[in-house]
Amino acid sequence: MSLLTKFNLALILVFGLALVPAGWIANDLLQKSARTQVIENARIMMETALAVRTYTIKQIQPLLAPQLETTFLPQSVPAYSATEIFNAIRKTNPEYAYKEATLNPTNPRNRTVDWEADLVQAFRNDDGKKEIIGERETPQGRALFLSHPIRIKDAKCLACHTTPDLAPASQVRAYGPNNGFGWKLDEVVGAQIVSVPTSLPVKMARDAFRTLLATLAGVFVLTLLILNLLLRFVVIRPLRELSAMADQVSLGNMDVPDVKVGGSDEVAQLASSFGRMKISLRKALAMLEQE
Repeated sequence: MSLLTKFNLALILVFGLALVPAGWIANDLLQKSARTQVIENARIMMETALAVRTYTIKQIQPLLAPQLETTFLPQSVPAYSATEIFNAIRKTNPEYAYKEATLNPTNPRNRTVDWEADLVQAFRNDDGKKEIIGERETPQGRALFLSHPIRIKDAKCLACHTTPDLAPASQVRAYGPNNGFGWKLDEVVGAQIVSVPTSLPVKMARDAFRTLLATLAGVFVLTLLILNLLLRFVVIRPLRELSAMADQVSLGNMDVPDVKVGGSDEVAQLASSFGRMKISLRKALAMLEQE
């Protein structure tokens, strides 16, 4: 087995042994990073929905208020506006789902289910709790969710949710007098919930891990090629020339030219030693011939 082959096998072995723990650590970090990225995306989407709610309350509702006595306009409802905006976002991010889960909503589609009611209750029980992140099982698989409380901070929100008598007549006709009333200022009435399948961060991490492995493999192959070229020209070729010179000297050919190796490294020193040895042999042979 040649020196170059042994060198390559040693490098491959070292790379393989180092890749196992490095790959395990990198995969774990990528999984955590992907999860964090998904949660941050969900948080940005939720803040966008919250901004739409505020915009609807402060600017859209006053404009549409005169029409609400005769015609119900869902665009005046903050939850409707936020949901519609999120549905537009979902065209480019279909994995994310948004719901304004409310304990006593005007629109039945916003009513909480069991696990959503538990989230709302957790916010109601702890005024300091601003966010809940968790996972749950769904018929489509495990899902990651981010939740923020919906707290009535603006008295304008109560115009449609105090009593049926104070609510716009068109709203009462559309949804009846039994839904979405009795809300109070500073009360947590629901929760914003953004859900996403856990398969999304897993896929993101897996793709990133594959890219990382491919990059590492490419860097290793390139490094191996460069090292092979350096080893061939700096070590292997001079050693072969020195070996050929030694063979000629052993056969009695003292006229073989010296191997010239530049620099002062070990190979250059070896070449100089071979040159001095050849000179010493030539002198020794000359002395023997004179005797």
